[in-house]
Amino acid sequence: MESERVSPGKMPEPILVTGGAGFIGSHLCEALLDEGWELWCVDNFCDFYAPATKEANIAPLLSHPSFHLIRADIRDKEAMRQLFAQRKFYAVCHLAAMAGVRPSIQDPELYMDVNINGTLQLLQLCKEYGVQRFIFASSSSVYGNSPSFPSRETDFVDHPISPYAASKKAGELLCHTWHHLWGISIVCLRFFTVYGPRQRPDLAIHKFASLLAKDQPLPYFGDGESSRDYTYIEDTIAGIRATLSFLESGSRFEVINLGNDHAIPLCEVVQELERLSGKKAQIQSLPAQEGDVHHTRACIQKAHQLLGYHPQTSFQQGMQRFWDWFERQGKQE
Repeated sequence: MESERVSPGKMPEPILVTGGAGFIGSHLCEALLDEGWELWCVDNFCDFYAPATKEANIAPLLSHPSFHLIRADIRDKEAMRQLFAQRKFYAVCHLAAMAGVRPSIQDPELYMDVNINGTLQLLQLCKEYGVQRFIFASSSSVYGNSPSFPSRETDFVDHPISPYAASKKAGELLCHTWHHLWGISIVCLRFFTVYGPRQRPDLAIHKFASLLAKDQPLPYFGDGESSRDYTYIEDTIAGIRATLSFLESGSRFEVINLGNDHAIPLCEVVQELERLSGKKAQIQSLPAQEGDVHHTRACIQKAHQLLGYHPQTSFQQGMQRFWDWFERQGKQE
């Protein structure tokens, strides 16, 4: 286990963020440091996309006196046990995972190993070392092609259509079991297509922006009529921070959607990128991909009620902020 750290922060019980050098994780680390938390970040900098991108995400934080970077895999039992043994964590925000629906079909064993066994190990360590608060990053993918729209936390989700979705549903079940048996307070947050500065390069908005900038065709899988509940990164981070406060209220287990309650068609995403770039997109029609969900939209009433969650960023505002970042940094990728 390789540790990059400086002097400890002032808070007696720090927070552990797994996957903290990723897109959502690095934004969460920034927000928590701004609030004064001592923060431990675990990331293995895997090559799912360029490790240099994650290095850049986390680079501004390395000099912060309350930030500690642990280069390790969550499946590394010795490294994780050493980490839990040396610090008593106030909470674990578990974002580390193998992401993506289509890649999970190509390598399901890896997805099950990281997303299920990695989660299991963290839950076990929380039980062993007395960590009482756990946030699990789940996904809207668990809803599959459910006929219910918008998706509610009470919907039947036992018919996943990709190994990735199945691994996230399995993670939720593990979380419920550890709450039931050992009273750990756990919230499973179902994220809905998070976007914004530093978005992963394989996700549609960032991928399409890069292709458009290079005057290359944009791949449309299926009929191009799919839609997603795009949620701006700052709204997602606000939901996670509210969840940390919510977990102070005692032992409980909840599954909560974090979305924007608006389904944006793919064609509208392309139109917005055309407007921002001043370019006309070339469309490449391709067969539908196995495992892709047709439409997503979150019912966020539960998040309103329990977390006081109110997304503030319209799609047009979020896209402008993404494009401003992309103009500064994204084109070089």
